[in-house]
Amino acid sequence: MDLLNELRSQRRTGRSARMLYEVLGDIWVVSRNPYLQDDLLANRKRRAAFIESMRHRLTEIAARRQNRDKNVSTLLVAAHAAVDAFDAEFETTLALRRKTIQRLARVTRRDNIQFDGLARVSHVTDATDWRVEYPFVVINPDTQQEIAAVVAACIELGLTIIPRGGGTGYTGGAIPLTRHSAVINTEKLDTLGAIEQRQLPGVERPVSVVRCGAGVVTRRAMEAAEAAGLVFACDPTSADASSIAATSR
Repeated sequence: MDLLNELRSQRRTGRSARMLYEVLGDIWVVSRNPYLQDDLLANRKRRAAFIESMRHRLTEIAARRQNRDKNVSTLLVAAHAAVDAFDAEFETTLALRRKTIQRLARVTRRDNIQFDGLARVSHVTDATDWRVEYPFVVINPDTQQEIAAVVAACIELGLTIIPRGGGTGYTGGAIPLTRHSAVINTEKLDTLGAIEQRQLPGVERPVSVVRCGAGVVTRRAMEAAEAAGLVFACDPTSADASSIAATSR
């Protein structure tokens, strides 16, 4: 950026600077928009035309430079490298998606594995509204028994694992910090058992317990306790949306 500003101060890069900003702007916009990514990933011909348009602008900048200015050459080398990396990322993403589907489909239903823009956008943040990176994949296991195998598969794939319930947290615990993140959504795990009296280790007399799935909405657990003449001690303001997994952390 300092180098570009230096060239602009010399009034020698007006149109060329605009074209360079267009190239870098295109890269930034696509990298922050999962819907555009989906479109380009699905259409190889459109993707090739888009990449070629960026390379064409860089070629135009090279043709317009005067006296083979070293600074302009340095900028062009960096810009070409950025476009090359941007182009390569699509194939890398497609390859990892295929590998992820192949591996995860062994342990959960294929339609529980989501790469689409809507799934990624809806899992990019929680109640904090902090946004760092979009997750690579969102996984929605049907049962508690699938979780261990899903976690093992994600570790094998090199994906950072982020458990997520209702997404009501204010600590950023459900926010992906790396683009190779797998959000495991626990909302389907909503089994709620009956309240029972159990003898727990280290406790003199039986106590009231209830077995809840990680995705049970906190309000449901509170209502179950109230119906039995008991009080569920946790009383978050997000009781109508938060899940037991998040409430008990």
